[in-house]
Amino acid sequence: MTSSVQVMGIVNVTPDSFFPDARTESIADAIARGQELFDVGVDVVDVGGESTRPGADDVAADEECDRILDVIATLSARGEVSVDTQKAIVARRAVDAGATIINDVSCSLAAVAGELGVGYVAMHRQGDSRTMQIAPHYDDVVAEVLTFLDEAARSARAVGVERLWLDPGIGFGKTSEHNLTLLAHTDRFAALATEHGAGLLIGTSRKRFLGELAPESLPVQERLEGSVATAAWALARGASMVRVHDVGVAVQLRDLLQRPVEEVTA
Repeated sequence: MTSSVQVMGIVNVTPDSFFPDARTESIADAIARGQELFDVGVDVVDVGGESTRPGADDVAADEECDRILDVIATLSARGEVSVDTQKAIVARRAVDAGATIINDVSCSLAAVAGELGVGYVAMHRQGDSRTMQIAPHYDDVVAEVLTFLDEAARSARAVGVERLWLDPGIGFGKTSEHNLTLLAHTDRFAALATEHGAGLLIGTSRKRFLGELAPESLPVQERLEGSVATAAWALARGASMVRVHDVGVAVQLRDLLQRPVEEVTA
């Protein structure tokens, strides 16, 4: 696993992504957005055809494939593409189209990634998209998510996954307090990832808990500063990749963190 920090840019080929500015209206629009992300300098473009926001409805596998396969096939000629999916058949077809990472919010597709020889993101989530924000509860959120990801990493390695990232699932079955507690212990998740020869992926971009930090809750369009601040926090404490909507500032942050200290302080 590379030691450098990376930026994963988001391409949502969906009509109901929680951040309207990230939605694309057509395959052509999605390809154009992905090209822009590569032009800005992202390391990975993450293509999804099914929203995983709280309350989102399921999308049939054929429809999901119709949304993303041409996008992946085109963008994979430019750089590394991940597929954001929970379905084995969609993951397989996406890899056939050129995806080299499976980004799996359900943490159920490790065997598919191992079989196909592609990278894998194992994420923690309590419940599913329809239920995960209905009174999420933990006795010890950090300990429970660490245990889950430790087991997920062992399982992924056992089925042949070589390139692996662990994701504590900020916003997926967690309250704002849970999210902040997980972020406060980013170093512990980074240490766990290192134990497994994996990377740590953090995704806070534009999420609701950032808006809830303000005295009056901020709408999604006003959460840029919180997104950048939490990405910087995560990267400074051992995360190896951040998943973002606002790629320009994230790429600048990545490049700053990778410059030698003497250059930054000169």
